[in-house]
Amino acid sequence: MSAQTASGTVGKASGWSMLWGIVMLFCGMLAIIMPLATSIAVVLLLAWLILFAAVSHLIFAFHTHGIGGVLWQILLALLYGAVGVYLLMKPLLGVVSLTLVAAVFLLCEGVIELIFYFRIRHVRRAGWVLVNGIITLILGILIWAQCPASALWVIGTLVGISLIFSGVSRLMLSATIRHLSPA
Repeated sequence: MSAQTASGTVGKASGWSMLWGIVMLFCGMLAIIMPLATSIAVVLLLAWLILFAAVSHLIFAFHTHGIGGVLWQILLALLYGAVGVYLLMKPLLGVVSLTLVAAVFLLCEGVIELIFYFRIRHVRRAGWVLVNGIITLILGILIWAQCPASALWVIGTLVGISLIFSGVSRLMLSATIRHLSPA
């Protein structure tokens, strides 16, 4: 492969990556503008993924040897199927449930970060771990205390923020790659 071909390939790939970064940035802003719609979309996507897993367990049941394995896979398929259908039928309750899961996750993460800080507090700049733990813990408490009202914005806003940061980082990395590739 010649240097010119490699350069063209890198330029083309970084161009597509930049476009993807812009799309992610735009979708992130849209998610923050419409957090409830985004939250519902996340729950519906999750519901379909769970239903796909239910079908996978059902298919796997017929490839499993032994009655115990078959029954276990069928029970899992039924459980996944029931949860998936429930989330499709009641997406707002799914949003509330997902918000509570996020609150519990943040509470646990905050506590773990605080414990970690006390184990490494003698290390230089360990204070950042303490700050992270405190902020994460406060965020978890706020989401938990405001639930179910916080369900209207939490999931969509978090997805939006993640998409924005992913889009910006992709744009910056793509620009760097494009800049570093030979002309």
